[in-house]
Amino acid sequence: MSSPSKRREMDLMKLMMSDYKVDMINDGMHEFYVDFHGPNESPYQGGVWRIRVELPDAYPYKSPSIGFINKIYHPNVDEMSGSVCLDVINQTWSPMFDLVNVFEVFLPQLLLYPNPSDPLNGEAAALMMRDRASYEQRVKEYCQKYAKPEDIGAVPEDKSSDEELSEDESDSCDDQVAGQADP
Repeated sequence: MSSPSKRREMDLMKLMMSDYKVDMINDGMHEFYVDFHGPNESPYQGGVWRIRVELPDAYPYKSPSIGFINKIYHPNVDEMSGSVCLDVINQTWSPMFDLVNVFEVFLPQLLLYPNPSDPLNGEAAALMMRDRASYEQRVKEYCQKYAKPEDIGAVPEDKSSDEELSEDESDSCDDQVAGQADP
């Protein structure tokens, strides 16, 4: 059936044209990374996360698998694996949704409105319910420590080649994908 593969291509192109940086993992269109910025006016503002997306063969009839590569402090994201507990993606997915919805609506909503009553990170959920200010401070600390552009392999624009990277930047993460030339 060619419909799911055409839809996969269309949704991926739409995502790329929406100013998201997308890096393919293999030759196919089933697995890729997307750079996602934390929503404004939230404790996640200024953070940048690399999100791994896996599209099942039956996409869009089955939901994509979404996971954070670099650490994030959130009640509904498993701190170790990066797995996301997100009802819309995991249980109520509809073919009416597309990849742009995931990055422009679902993930920002998840970060803006955590659900501590259904946690994957029990510590974050407990802290959020007990002391919201301390929870938000911990979120900001994680953003500073794990969610800077260099943490996802992004090279600051004033540096043009690998030779110019400092030792710290070139050794920062084993999960980095080799950069691709901009068109």
